Amino acid sequence: MTGVPASTAGGSGRPVPGGKLGAAAVNQASLWNIANILTMVRLLLVPGFVALMLAGGGYDPAWRSLAWAAFAVAMITDLFDGHLARTYNLVTDFGKIADPIADKAIMGAALLCLSSLGELPWWVTGVILGRELGVTLLRFIVIRYGVIPASRGGKLKTLAQGTAVGMYVLALTGPLATLRFWVMAVAVVLTVVTGLDYVRQAVVLRRQGIAERRAQAADTLHAVDREAARVERVRAAEERTPAAPEPGPTGDPAGRAQATGVPAEGAASADPGTHERTDAPPEAAGSATRFAGERDTER
Repeated sequence: MTGVPASTAGGSGRPVPGGKLGAAAVNQASLWNIANILTMVRLLLVPGFVALMLAGGGYDPAWRSLAWAAFAVAMITDLFDGHLARTYNLVTDFGKIADPIADKAIMGAALLCLSSLGELPWWVTGVILGRELGVTLLRFIVIRYGVIPASRGGKLKTLAQGTAVGMYVLALTGPLATLRFWVMAVAVVLTVVTGLDYVRQAVVLRRQGIAERRAQAADTLHAVDREAARVERVRAAEERTPAAPEPGPTGDPAGRAQATGVPAEGAASADPGTHERTDAPPEAAGSATRFAGERDTER
């Protein structure tokens, strides 16, 4: 009833001093869960990765190996933080915002570094980053109509991109350099295909959302019309029904007439004999008695 947990209230139902501070501490601590910590580690790895990638002129195999290690840690944490958040109910607003930012930050940093070093064509970087930013923008545009779910193709795209970029970061030579080219080609194809699929889903979701809103508006309009028609019928029925006469006092002949349905004149003359017996004066009653006696004597 008080909204305070039993542990905070000491089991007595009364909040103890500092109860609100304790609840606030619990809510604040929920931000520092393992999923959010992994996301923040990935964000902190971005500047470290860039520094390692460009150290020694950007072509030192030792520094590039360290940069690859930082990139690999970032990609692995990307696999675990979302899974932990969903499995253990650790989803927070901070995680919803920071997780996609961290993903795009580490991937964008790697692509920009590789293109600036001349190891990856700029158009590849443009296609991948353009797709990521475009999909994010689409999600925000159609969020009023619904959420575009992550597809299996999108997960394959992420895996292919991470593998290809990681192989480029290692500065491989020989057959492995040829292999990384084809892996990157697959990643680019998946990037374009899944991007077009997101556009298709966004268009379909928007059309469905608009159709549902129009249907709801039509239902609301029909309900208003039906209510207005009902009110009009009730008003017309009230106008056709005559008003009932107001009852008069009980002692009033008009009141008795209204109560019995007999006119006032009829009520007054309904039983003349009764009126003659009850309303005749005593002298008239005595004369009638004597008159009856005289007639008996004559007989």
